[in-house]
Amino acid sequence: VHPLIISSKMDFSQNNLFGYIEDLQELTIIERPVRRSLKTPEEIERLTVDEELNDIERAVYLLSSGQDIQGTSVVANLPVLMQQNPAETLRRVLPKIREVLHVAGVEMQLTAAVAFLTIQQEESVSIHTYSHSFLHIILQNLEHRDAGVSNAWLETLLAVIEVLPKETIRHEILNPLVSKAQLSQTLQSRLVSCKILGKLANKFETHIIKREILPLVKSLCQDVEYEVRSCMCRQLEHIAQGIGTELTKNVVLPELVELARDEGSSVRLAAFETLVNLLEMFDADDRSQTVLPLVKSFCEKSFKVDESILVSLSFHLGKLCNGLYGIFTPEQHLRFLEFYKKLCTLGLQQENGHNDNQIQLQTLEQEKKYISVRKNCAYNFPAMIVFVDPKNFHLELYSTFFCLCHDPEVPVRYTMAIGLYEVAKLLDSGVYVIHKELVTLLQDDSLEVLDALISHLPEILELMTTGGENSGSESKLLTVPDLIPALTTAEQRAATSLKWRTHEKLLQKYACLPHIISSDQIYYRFLHRMLTIIMTNNVLPVQKAAARTLCVYLRYNRKQEQRHEVIQKLIEQLGQGKSYWNRLRFLDTCEFIMELFSKSFFCKYFFLPVLELTHDPVANVRMKLCYLLPKVKSTLKVPTDKHLLQQLELCIRKLLCQEKDKDVLTIVKRTVLELDRMEISVDAFQKRFYENDLLDQEKEREEQLLLEMEQLEKEKQQNEGRSTSISDKIFEKKRKFFVFVGSCKEGKKSKLVRSQSFSTQALHPKYGNIDKCSNKSSATGYTSSIPGVGKGSMLPFSDDSFRTRSTNISGNAVFSSTAPLATSSRNTANSVDQKNNGTKDSHSRKMSL
Repeated sequence: VHPLIISSKMDFSQNNLFGYIEDLQELTIIERPVRRSLKTPEEIERLTVDEELNDIERAVYLLSSGQDIQGTSVVANLPVLMQQNPAETLRRVLPKIREVLHVAGVEMQLTAAVAFLTIQQEESVSIHTYSHSFLHIILQNLEHRDAGVSNAWLETLLAVIEVLPKETIRHEILNPLVSKAQLSQTLQSRLVSCKILGKLANKFETHIIKREILPLVKSLCQDVEYEVRSCMCRQLEHIAQGIGTELTKNVVLPELVELARDEGSSVRLAAFETLVNLLEMFDADDRSQTVLPLVKSFCEKSFKVDESILVSLSFHLGKLCNGLYGIFTPEQHLRFLEFYKKLCTLGLQQENGHNDNQIQLQTLEQEKKYISVRKNCAYNFPAMIVFVDPKNFHLELYSTFFCLCHDPEVPVRYTMAIGLYEVAKLLDSGVYVIHKELVTLLQDDSLEVLDALISHLPEILELMTTGGENSGSESKLLTVPDLIPALTTAEQRAATSLKWRTHEKLLQKYACLPHIISSDQIYYRFLHRMLTIIMTNNVLPVQKAAARTLCVYLRYNRKQEQRHEVIQKLIEQLGQGKSYWNRLRFLDTCEFIMELFSKSFFCKYFFLPVLELTHDPVANVRMKLCYLLPKVKSTLKVPTDKHLLQQLELCIRKLLCQEKDKDVLTIVKRTVLELDRMEISVDAFQKRFYENDLLDQEKEREEQLLLEMEQLEKEKQQNEGRSTSISDKIFEKKRKFFVFVGSCKEGKKSKLVRSQSFSTQALHPKYGNIDKCSNKSSATGYTSSIPGVGKGSMLPFSDDSFRTRSTNISGNAVFSSTAPLATSSRNTANSVDQKNNGTKDSHSRKMSL
């Protein structure tokens, strides 16, 4: 019953009120027949089954005297009965099902086909028993008058043929097929025979196929009905794979040539697609003398005579051009390329000026076809780059690439966005040519296009940054002026849409930006935006993605002042924020900090702010903190962090004594037991913690080295006259550091990558070595590359990719404690000034290692 819609202008005066009451009474009258349509006592009695019957007896009873829906339920439950009691099911239930299926409706027939297939897949009985009990029922229902039912039983039979013995197939299926495929049989029977023949071609030896199957195939290829000829034509691919190259050339190819000239358009289409799929089985002579003329004929007729083949031709054109590449003359090569270009713009321009009614009626039908053609051309674009050679891309295909990226239809641009990564890989050192189209797709009006593009955005940007996988010369990211606005625009559009998954995915992919653009550009254009998303967005996965990406930006930030500001905002605006939701996100951010940064960094800046949340007034915050405490404890080292350990124990005691919320108290008790079982690592290496300690030491060394390099860079800028000597000091310090890290990684080679920091210009992070770098006198720092990633490797930017990047110079130096940040007591052991404390602490870690 539809709800009564009350208009805003309804009059509730006394005169009109009774009219509304009458309308409500009419609604109650409408509901009365619904109540009366319930089952009568007689019907309920007829549907009731004795509860004392077992499963087999109940199934037999329902199949004998129950209604159709009850019988369908029994058939659907047949696989379970076969598992529980196969002997009784075969003896009592299956004969009843065979009787019922003769008069059963469509629903029961479809259910039985699925149930029989399930029994075979679950191997409830041996294949001999299955063929004896179930195969005859399947064959009897193959020619059901309903096409859907017939196809369902056919799918079951084709799956069963895979496991049947050869003798059973020959006697039960192949021998009856001779009569079933005759012209005197029904159309449905001949169509079924075609599909069965295609399946049987791989089950017998060549001489049996040649003697018993190929005559039937030839007969069905000459059938009077075009549906049969088309169906048999599509099975020729499977038959060719079964009979081998020689028989394919002598038997199958002539049939395909004849079918390609058939009067039925569906038959010609089937012949064309089969030819393309069998291209590899033909030798050069067959391709040049037989296949190529046919393909040329298809292409010529597709526009003027037979437009039905146009969509299929555009889909297979890439495979076709590369398959026939070796036999093309230069003129034919150019002709096929021009044909592809014509398809790429099909429907975008009027071929004549007529505007009569007939053309208007055809336009709607043709428009969908033309969109499919251009979409297929976009799908085949990487194959066409191979066809023309990537070196000729700019001359031959760039204009077409431009048109497809700016196509008015979303499916075309979506397909181009999906394939852009393949295009970039093929272009290699010439990838800079397509940077404008990358920006265009980033700014596309459709979020579907953006979602398709960002799937491989880190890899595309990496290729553009390095100038291709095999580029031997240095190149800079020329797209920065256009790329950064495009990236920010894409994020804002995703944020204002309702598709939060696209927004989350985009934020995750933006974690690659420290390897693409400079630290200052990230700081001013992206980092503060991530903090805003954490504080204002309403979708939790989006907030977490932004928090992780922010931590990555902080790790690779190159300026100490900027790092201090971000840490201060995280503590004040999230950790000490008024909203409990922000405080929960602060704990999420701290998890990412512990994952990406060294233990000393977390303890110095975030340990005490996290413990302060034990006094939070909101139970959910305290509960989340309790779950996090084991990870927090794992960041401590004794005896250096003994005081912090005491603070942690004190907070846990307070929670045990003062916590009033029973749920939080339960989690606190569980956490206490887990904390008691944990072992705290010590300053010196321990065998059981060796890998984790080594990774943490490397992170800490990177943080310390970045701070020292930044200090030397400042000295270099202040003493430009002595730049050479300062540079030598930088190179010597880095050389010693990288030699040390290389020995710790037990043979893992570390290359050097030019840093993108210390300036607002985006520099290209090209992999090199120290000898090459020492010749540079510019104000540029250096970082080590990711282990195992060379010029020809792709850089993974997944969520976990930054864990193993232990030899990168991270953007989280051991910050000077002069900033007004709440730091822990890790560096308060001596009463010296805080700056010297930081140096001594790092020095002690070097000595302990």
